Amino acid sequence: MRIIDLSTFIEPTSEIKIDYQDHRKGAERIRSMFGLPADLLRDEEGWAVEEILRLGTHSSTHIDAPWHYNSRIQGKKAQTIDELPMEWFFNDGVVLEMRHKEDGDAVTEEDVKKTLEGMGYTLKPLDIVLVRNGRDQFYGLPDYMARGCGVTAEATRWLYDQGIRVMGIDAWGWDRPLQKQAEDALSKKEKGIFWEAHQADIPYCQIERLVNLAPLPPSGFKVSCFPLKIKNGSAAPARVVAIL
Repeated sequence: MRIIDLSTFIEPTSEIKIDYQDHRKGAERIRSMFGLPADLLRDEEGWAVEEILRLGTHSSTHIDAPWHYNSRIQGKKAQTIDELPMEWFFNDGVVLEMRHKEDGDAVTEEDVKKTLEGMGYTLKPLDIVLVRNGRDQFYGLPDYMARGCGVTAEATRWLYDQGIRVMGIDAWGWDRPLQKQAEDALSKKEKGIFWEAHQADIPYCQIERLVNLAPLPPSGFKVSCFPLKIKNGSAAPARVVAIL
């Protein structure tokens, strides 16, 4: 068995703030709590701990819940991340190769069908579908948010109709870059363009900000992507791994 990590670090960035307290501070804390001097500790060290001071639920590799998209989906209250079935998050994985798509390109239903046909693969319910666009190479750079293709609402609905409940991409978001969608929506003055795949009115999850899809075969592996159990969360960070 080989396990491949598909997740980004949770580390200090403009979005994330972590206070790291070393062993010296741990010893000071023990002295203040129990009156125990450092010379009675191994190597005069106490515990090391970290405190996450700021961490958005969408700040690293994360899974979006339906509640993120709209308050109501298909006429019902949308599910938060803690309400989703655990069975969704450990299943066979499938990689759709889309590196030929440029930034801002759309991944259509036809694109998905042709890719699967070329793979000789038929989707089954609860497969976890990962779109590889190769934009993880820009992760952490200022223009990362503007990079990547995006999956259309039509293609997303088609995947949902095949029984897919978790789908992901190695880019900032599942939709085309927001600025491009905003420009198109303003130009055409139409609903359903901006955030089209998010607001497709279907109760599914998407994994965003994946990395390291390159070593994966098109199929024949498992994906484990359990989200943190955040009460009433619109999303949660996840340690996403592929198991070969």
